[in-house]
Amino acid sequence: MSESATEPDRRDLAGTSALITGGSKGIGYGIAAALVDAGADVVITARSERPVAEAAERLAARGGGRAVGVACDVRDLDQQRAAVAEAVRAHGRLDALIANAGIGAFASVEELAPETWRDVIDTNLTGVFYSVKAALEPIREAAGTIVTIGSLAGTNFFAGGSAYNASKFGLTGFSQAIMLDLRKHGIRVSTIMPGSVASHFGGHEPSDADAWKIQPEDVGALVLMLLRMPGRTLPSKIEVRPTRPPSVR
Repeated sequence: MSESATEPDRRDLAGTSALITGGSKGIGYGIAAALVDAGADVVITARSERPVAEAAERLAARGGGRAVGVACDVRDLDQQRAAVAEAVRAHGRLDALIANAGIGAFASVEELAPETWRDVIDTNLTGVFYSVKAALEPIREAAGTIVTIGSLAGTNFFAGGSAYNASKFGLTGFSQAIMLDLRKHGIRVSTIMPGSVASHFGGHEPSDADAWKIQPEDVGALVLMLLRMPGRTLPSKIEVRPTRPPSVR
C-alpha cells in the first residue's frame, strides 16, 4: 500500500486551529483571511487590543472559520503562553503556529540606537522563539505545523540593515535548526522568505502603486499550500519574489 493511501486528507482544513502572531493587518491578516476562508479557526494577536479585536470581527464576518483576537506582545513569554491557552480554549486544539509578527528599523550602525537594536531583535527573533516555546506542547500533540515568516533580508544583506538583517538571518537559522529538532515528533517547520510585499511594514500605507509587489493574500496562499502538503513532504524554506519588479520592466 502506498504511503498516500494511509495519510489523512490535508486538503480540508475545516475544524483545524491556527495561531497567527501579528495578525491584525498586512501579511498576518492576509494569512488569517486565507485560513478562515478555508474553514480553519484562527486566533490572531497584535500588541493593541482594539485593532486586533476589529480585525477578528472582519475575519469572522467572512463566513468561513471562527476568529478570535488577543492582545499580545510577542516579546513577553507569559503573554504568548496566554495567547496559546486562549487558542486551545476557544478552538479545542492548536494545529498550526504562524510566527509572523515583526518590525523594521533601518539606519547605519553609526546612527543605530541600542534600544532600537534591542526592539528589532526582541520582536523578530526572540519573539519567534517565545512563540514556538509557548505553542510547542499543543503543536506536538497535534503533530502540527510551524511556519515562520522571514524575509529575503535573511539571506541578502544591505547597508542600513544591520539590526533587521541580523534578526532575519537569525530567524532563518533558528527556523531551520528547529525543523531538524522537531520533525521526529511529526512537526513540520517551514519558513517563508518574501521579498517586497504590499503591507503596512515600516509605516507604509499600501496603494495602487504597490500592485507589482507580493500581496498579503499571496503569502496566505503559500501557507495554505504548506498546511495541505502530504505529511511525508517538508518544504523547509521558501523564497518568494515579485514576478516583475520595476527594475526588470
